[in-house]
Formats: sequence, structure tokens, C-alpha cells
Amino acid sequence: MLRVGSAVACMACRNLVSPNMGVRFRMPLQKLHPLSRAIHHRYNASVTPPHRSAARHFTSMSRLPMQPPKPSPGGHGSWRYQQHRNFWMLRLASRLLKLRYIVLGSAVGGGYTAKKTYEEWKDMLPDMGEYNWVIPDFFWELSKQIDLDKLTKMLPELVEIAKFLPELPDLDKIGENFTFLKSILFTAEAPGDTPVKAATDAPVTATPEASGKQFRKSSDKEKVDQLQEELLRTQMKYQRMLERLEKENKELRKVVLQKDEKGIHQRKVKKSLIDMYSEVLDILSDFDSNYNTQDHLPRVVVVGDQSAGKTSVLEMIAQARIFPRGSGEMMTRSPVKVTLSEGPHHVAMFKDSSREFDLGKEEDLAALRHEIELRMRKSVKEGQTVSPETISLSVKGPGIQRMVLVDLPGVISTVTAGMATDTKETIFGISKNYMQNPNAIILCIQDGSVDAERSIVTDLVSQMDPHGKRTIFVLTKVDLAEKNLASPNRIQQIVEGKLFPMKALGYFAVVTGKGSAGESIDSIKDYEEDFFQNSRLLRDGMLKAHQVTTKNLSLAVSDCFWKMVRESVEQQADAFKASRFNLETEWKNNYPRLRELDRNELFEKAKNEILDEVISLSQVTPKHWEAILQKKLWERVSTHVIENIYLPAAQTMNSGTFNTTVDIKLKQWTDKQLPHKALEVAWETLQEEFARFMAEYKGKDQDDIFDKLKEAVKDESIKRHKWNETAMDSLRVIQHNTLEDRSITDKPQWDAAIQFMEETLQARLKDTDSVINDMAGPYWKQRWMSWTSRSPEQHICNETKKELERLLKLHEDHTAYLANDEVTTVRKNLEGRGVEVDPVLIKDTWHQLYRRHFLQKALHHCNLCRRGFYYYQRQFVDSELECNDVVLFWRIQRMLLITANTLRQQLINTEVRRLEKNVKEVLEDFGEDNERKVHLITGRRVQLAEDLKKVREIQEKLEAFIEALHEEK
Repeated sequence: MLRVGSAVACMACRNLVSPNMGVRFRMPLQKLHPLSRAIHHRYNASVTPPHRSAARHFTSMSRLPMQPPKPSPGGHGSWRYQQHRNFWMLRLASRLLKLRYIVLGSAVGGGYTAKKTYEEWKDMLPDMGEYNWVIPDFFWELSKQIDLDKLTKMLPELVEIAKFLPELPDLDKIGENFTFLKSILFTAEAPGDTPVKAATDAPVTATPEASGKQFRKSSDKEKVDQLQEELLRTQMKYQRMLERLEKENKELRKVVLQKDEKGIHQRKVKKSLIDMYSEVLDILSDFDSNYNTQDHLPRVVVVGDQSAGKTSVLEMIAQARIFPRGSGEMMTRSPVKVTLSEGPHHVAMFKDSSREFDLGKEEDLAALRHEIELRMRKSVKEGQTVSPETISLSVKGPGIQRMVLVDLPGVISTVTAGMATDTKETIFGISKNYMQNPNAIILCIQDGSVDAERSIVTDLVSQMDPHGKRTIFVLTKVDLAEKNLASPNRIQQIVEGKLFPMKALGYFAVVTGKGSAGESIDSIKDYEEDFFQNSRLLRDGMLKAHQVTTKNLSLAVSDCFWKMVRESVEQQADAFKASRFNLETEWKNNYPRLRELDRNELFEKAKNEILDEVISLSQVTPKHWEAILQKKLWERVSTHVIENIYLPAAQTMNSGTFNTTVDIKLKQWTDKQLPHKALEVAWETLQEEFARFMAEYKGKDQDDIFDKLKEAVKDESIKRHKWNETAMDSLRVIQHNTLEDRSITDKPQWDAAIQFMEETLQARLKDTDSVINDMAGPYWKQRWMSWTSRSPEQHICNETKKELERLLKLHEDHTAYLANDEVTTVRKNLEGRGVEVDPVLIKDTWHQLYRRHFLQKALHHCNLCRRGFYYYQRQFVDSELECNDVVLFWRIQRMLLITANTLRQQLINTEVRRLEKNVKEVLEDFGEDNERKVHLITGRRVQLAEDLKKVREIQEKLEAFIEALHEEK
């Protein structure tokens, strides 16, 4: 049993505090003994413990038996300790135990100093809370998805890691660190902390006062500079490591995608998210509805002043020089939607084309730039400079960030020569139309090499997004800005959002080359990295490392884009669902018995109807063709036959002269005019019959919505149709041979010729009477019945007619023309009655009167020739009756019949088939021309069906996209 007091303690405790040790304890043994006893003493298991504790036989360090202590006077002699070994091992262990107190004290002091240094560094670092948007959302959810405790348990122990160390740690450096730590502790501790000083009492090489003086020599500015330089070097180091890892990841993903493309995995690769989303935007670009279903789906809208570097920034993000370039010239004349996605090969493709442009080949890049420029110029209408029509382009490649960007024409302040007067307003309208989308990310590009006061786009952006919740500001040409600006702090004010009257989510500074059009993307990246690595803007802390390079910009823009997509896509899907309900309700109420046929389906239906009508054209009977052709051909040539052939020949005195004149004039007519007239008649007849069939095809099932399309198809087919001119020569020979034949074989042909002649002359006589009545005015009966009167000109013409009729009665065999003395006589007779008349009027009136007189005589002669077939067969021998005019009309009638038969054969065998072929070609061309279809097939019904189809398609694709988005998340 041991007694607690100033003079008595256990043997282990006395050995622990041997006077030979280098550490002085000022703690009394009475206070040390309970601690030592708790560590080194245990009860003896074979003896029931007394009221007070007894010392154990072995220490905790050596596990060796100890010598029993000498019994104290008056103590209990029944307790005996067995001595097995000497205490030299215990003394050695006690000396070594002083190390734990040194280590304990050093740990306490080092922890305090480390905490204090950490707080100082933490105060100097900027607040990164406002840049949390740069970090993807999934990073904050890692703690929910990953069990960190389980992951910690899976990590190897430090002992196992030490086995793989190449060499042991440098103990000298560790000693120096402990010395430095001790000096700091002595400097920082208060004088009253005696136990800590006692615990750390060890020989050192430097005093605390000297160490404090050494740290106080450097100023606060030098410390900040050192920390900034160290931070910058660290950031650059990790940036290079990150770029190296990204490059390796890019190559690995390229290999994997190539394997998938070759079908090694034998699985169906799903369409990427960005491609699905881009398809929805393409459909929306053509969507036109009266329900005001606005397109509020996110996309990145790139706006900026002209020549601010918008195109260069886009090319750096797309990693290829894909856009046309010009020096100070407006190159972007219409919006260009660029869909960026990841793929095994760096290629580009237009939405409406299957050609792939290899962006690794310079010739393909030049062809792509040329194609974009052509499409822009084609979209611009005559008299305009820019166009709102969107050009859709997709770019795929390894390591490209997924997003959808829209490059808009640069904002201008002045309309120059060669531009349309409304160019400035048109550009503003296009930009506002895209930026007013509340879910669009606005990428505001500002030229850093020009004065900030010259910026136009910043005011426009601040109007569209006054709170800056969806705007990212990009300062380009920072290298020129640093070189030209006298005050670099101005750049710092710009990227901190203090100079421009606008707010933004983030501010970035980039360099997009040295201004040469031949620079490659890799050389621009190297130049940009070298510039910022050596730039004093970054070194002096005016720019932060995460605010520079297009790489960081593309990452930030992509993250913002997908964040906006996740937040708004479901709301947009609900809006289109409501629009679909409205459209379906309108269709059910207005067109309950009609199918929902869109414009393409209606075009196919109209196409089939038109082809059926063309086929029906070939079913026209030959008799119908010949009757129509004969009638139209005579209507076309009758005037020439009567006026230029029959009337001149009839003025001759005998039959020989009559036949000679007729033969000559018929030969001239056949060689020059008749075949052409016949082909014109045939072509017009084909057109009229084609139009008639298309008009008569309408029935109860016929839809009048096709009328405009059918008319256009008919006109275009006729315009393209070329009549076979080779048939003209054969037709001329046939007509010439027919007109030379004078032999009438039977009486029916003779009677038909007389009837034809009589009908023709009566028609001409009727026309002549009508002309005379118009010249002379109404008769007395007409004046009394209709209350009309003659005009002065008609009165003069009527008096002239009376005078000429008296002359004609006196000379019934008068020639067709008046002599000059006869004209003078008529004029003087009229003047005697007080009528002043012009000689020209006398001749015109005579021409009509003589024409009527001649036709009346010809009709009378025609009646006489009805019984003249017998004399004709005898060649009119021993007969005063001559019917050569009847033979002429028979020749004309036979020519009409044979010509109609010839043309009918050509129509049925050749021209109708060629017309049918032309109609098919026209329909094929119209089917490929969407603009023409929109113009030809119109109406609310068509528009409603189109909107219904597109809304359904948009809703289905949006639902598929949302499902894929949730799966990826």
C-alpha cells in the first residue's frame, strides 16, 4: 500500500522523474502520481484489492517485472513485491518518454500557428461564392450521390502508402521545421504559459525574437505579391495539367466513339441530347401559329457591335475557322444557328444537306465558308442588306462543349453606301427578337481595343436583360487593349461590371488571334495562353484566372445553357401541350368531317388528281379532236381565205384567170403561213382541252383548295411544252397536195362544199351589215323604239351611203374600187346637199357597200350551183354556169379535214404523252419547292393542320428530350 504525500510515491513515478533527465518538472509528485498510476498501475488479479490502490508488477512500456518497494514503517507487511530484474531498463524507458511531451507540445503549438496562418490566407483570398454558377450542379450533389465515409474507409492506411515511398523523409528538414514551429510558439504564447514553455524547452538554433524580426521585415504588400505569384503559378500549373488531361480524355473519347461508329459494340447508339434539342429548335423556326405560342426554349444568342469579334469567339468555341471573314465588311447577313456537339470526327453539316465538311482539311473549310456566304446572300431579298431567315449548321468534334448558339448580324450605328436604308432598324429588330426570349443566354461581345463609350450593344443588352440574370459579358482583343490603354485599371473596371451600364452573370476576357485570317485555331490558343501567362493584368490581380481564355468561356457558357435548359424545358413542354389542345379543339369545331392533312399530304392528293386528269385527256375520241381542230383552224384562216384569195380571184372576168389566181395564192399561203397556223391551232386546242378537263373533273369530292395549284401546274406545263417542229414539213407537203386536188368525186361532196360556201358567205354578209349599221347609225325604227339618234359623223356617213347605193344600182357590175373622178362626183353631189365629206370616208363606205353587194351576188350564184354537179362533171362544156368558187371552197374544206386528221394523230400519239411527262416533272419540282407549295396551297384549314402536326412533333420530341435529360442527370 502506497501513501500519497510529499515524501512518498511509487517507485515507477520516482524513476520517471529522475534528476538526471534534462527536463525539469515543476509539477509536484502528489499531482503527477494519480496520472502515472492511471497509466502504469493495475490491480493484482490474485488478491482482492484493498481500499487504496496498489502498484502493479509490470510497467506499460517494457512489460517487465519490477522490484517490490521497501515496506514503509507502519505499513502493511503482508504486501510483497517480487524482484525479477534490475531497473536499468526502466530508467532507459523513462528517459525516452520525454519525447512524447515534446511532440505533444509541438503539435499544440503547430496547430495554433497553422490555424492562425490559415485564417490570414483565407482573409486574403477573394470570395468565390458569387462564382458558384460556374461549377456544375451535379458537383454540389456529389455528397448525396456518393457515400464519402465508405470511400474514406476504402482508402489505404498511411503505413501501406509509406511502403511505396521511394525514400525515407529527410529528418533534418523535419527538425528544422520543429525548430521553426517552436520559435513561433514562443513568440505567440503569453509569458504565463509555463507548462507549454516547459514542454518545448529544447535546444534551438534561432531565438523567437530573431524569427519575429525576420517576419516583420517584409511589408504587407510584399506578402500579398508573393502570395499572388504563388497562387498564379499554382493556377497555371493546374491549368496545364487540366489541359493535358482534357487532351488525353479527348483522344480516348474519340477512340471510343470511333469504335461505336464501326459497330464494335454492336449496340444502337442513342441520339445525343444536344441533337435532340437542336431538332426541336429547327422545327420551331418553321412554326407559325395564330395562338401566340412563343418559342421560349433556351439558346445562346451572340450579339455585339460590328467587327467586335463575335465570329472569332464562335470559331474558338467550335474549334474551327468556319465563318466567312472580311476586313471591316458586314459578313454576317443572317442569323446562323450553330449546334455544337461531341463526336469522333471534327465535321460540319447543314440541316438540309447530307454533305459533311471535314474541318481538318483546308479545302473543306474553304468550301464550307463559301457555302455559308452563298446561303446568306441567297436569303437576302432584293433591296435588303440583312435577312431574318436562319441558317442551321451543326458542328461535331472531340472535346467540343454541347450547346446551341445563334450568331446574329453585328449592330451598326450608321448606314453606309450600298446598304438598304432600314438596315440598322432591321438588325435591331432581329437582335431584340432573339434576346427577348426570357430563357435565352445573351453572350455580349465587346471590343476591348476601342473606347467603351463607342459601344452600342451594351445599351441594347441592358434593355433586354436589365438585371443581368442571363447575360455573359466577353471582352475581346485584350492584347490590343493592354497595349493601347494608358490605364489598365479600365480593363479591370470592365470585367468587374463597373464601367458599362449593364449587369452580367460573369465577365470574361479573351484573345482571338493577332488579326490574321490565315491563323489556325491551335496557334490562336497558344498565343492566347502565352499572352495571359505573361500579362500583367493577370499578374497584378486585375483579372482572375477563371475569367480568361476561350476555354473557360466555353465551359461557363455551356454550363449556363444546360442549367437554363433544365429549368425551363418542362415549362415550355406544358405550353405546347396547351397549344395542341387549342388547335385540336378548333379543328373539331370547324372541320369535323375532314382528315387532318398537312400541306405535303394535300399536295400528294392534288398531284394524284392532276395526273388522273392528264390521263383522261388521252381518252378523248378522234372525232372530237378532229371536229375541234377543223373548226378552230377555219376560224383562224377564214379571213385570209375570203379577203386575200377568194375576193381578188372573183374580180376576174373568166374561169381561167380565177383558177390561176387561186392556185398562185394558195401556193404562197401554204409555203409561208398555213402550217404555222395549223400548229398554233393544235397547240391552243390541246391547252384548252387540258384546261377543260381539269375544270370539269370537279365533283362533290373535289376540294377547291387545289384550284390555285392546278392552275399553276397547267401554266407551267404548257410553258415548258415544246411542239415537235419536225412535223411541220410533212404537214406542209400534205396541205399542198390537198389544195392542188380539184376532183370532186360525188354529189354529197359537192353539196357539202356548197353548204360550206353558203355558211361562210352568210356569216361574212352578216358581219358586213353590222359594220355598215354602225357607220350609218340606227334606222328610223330603231330610233323610235330605243329613243336614240344619229351622231353628226353617222349622219354624214348615212348620206354618203345613200349616194353610193344609187351609184351601185346604176352599175351593178362595178369593180371593187372607185375611180378618182367617181369619188369627186360623189363628193360634189353631197356638197350640193350641204354635206361636207372627206374622200377617205367615201372610199371606206364604198368598200363595205361593195362587199355587201358582192356577197349577196355570191350567195345567189351559190344557189344556182346547187344543181351544177352535172355540168362540173362535163367541165362546164356547153353551159353558161361556172362554179369554180364552189370548187375552191371544196378544196379549202378538204384541206381543213385532212389537216385536222393529221394534227389529231400527232396530238394523240406524241403531244399528249409529252404533256403528261411535263406535268409529272412540274409536280416533282413543285413538291421539292416548299416556298411554292406554301404559296399555292393556302387557307386556314391548311395552316391549322400544319400547326397541329408541328405542335405534336414538338411536344413528342420535347418529352423524349426531357426523359433523356432525366436519365443523364
